[in-house]
Amino acid sequence: MRVRPESVLDRLPPMQMRLDGKVALVTGAFGGLGRDFARMLARAGASVALAGRRLDDGRAIAQALAEEGYRVTAVGMDVTDRASVDAAIDEVTGTLGVVDVLVNNAGVAVTRPFLDLTERDWASVLDVNLDGAWRVAQAVARRLKDADRSGSIVNIASVLAERVAAQVAPYTVSKAALVQLTKAMALELARYRIRVNALAPGYVETPINRDFFATEGGQALVRRIPQRRLGRVEDLEAPLVLLASDASAYMTGAVIAVDGGHAVSSL
Repeated sequence: MRVRPESVLDRLPPMQMRLDGKVALVTGAFGGLGRDFARMLARAGASVALAGRRLDDGRAIAQALAEEGYRVTAVGMDVTDRASVDAAIDEVTGTLGVVDVLVNNAGVAVTRPFLDLTERDWASVLDVNLDGAWRVAQAVARRLKDADRSGSIVNIASVLAERVAAQVAPYTVSKAALVQLTKAMALELARYRIRVNALAPGYVETPINRDFFATEGGQALVRRIPQRRLGRVEDLEAPLVLLASDASAYMTGAVIAVDGGHAVSSL
């Protein structure tokens, strides 16, 4: 069995920021931050279902996490297809139990000047980032309501819900709309003991973007962040588990920015 890497949560005193006995579902979990989010929730004690379209990749990630001692499974899910969403959630329910925690992470972006955007560009981004989050959240919330269980939904927004960057108009619009969807869901689902919050990461260093941030253009962007550094994946762990766990039992409709102060900085 592999040795589990230390988590920032391991250094915190025992408290409510645990997910033991909870079932968590992470969309867009077969790569990038979604894979990291799944690991964070598993480290906090949850049984975790990783969902995405490339099921072979997901199974490999789930196997690696299982070898570290976590209870995980991988399911195929296309968030743009209602039938696929329902089938995947039913599979998770049958394998792990009713989903208590949803992390709506699936997202795509198209980089293109505004005047060159096509109908397909626009629709494809919103169908995943906004409509997909709505489909999965609605499906999970309906099952929680029917089971008379409390739950937590965490929508992954972005600093670009507040700030604007060039050539990613559909992405910024989708994330701004996701923040408003978060608040609308929080208002309506509170009566069913379902909390809905958003996590809005800033620029986080990953293997995919590391080369860009080493360029002069990337360094210029970093200099505009008040903390003068990129985020690290581990910077997102405590905020994510906070929102997923009972430690945030009286929080709903909130948006937590983890961006080094980027959203509130001057232009």
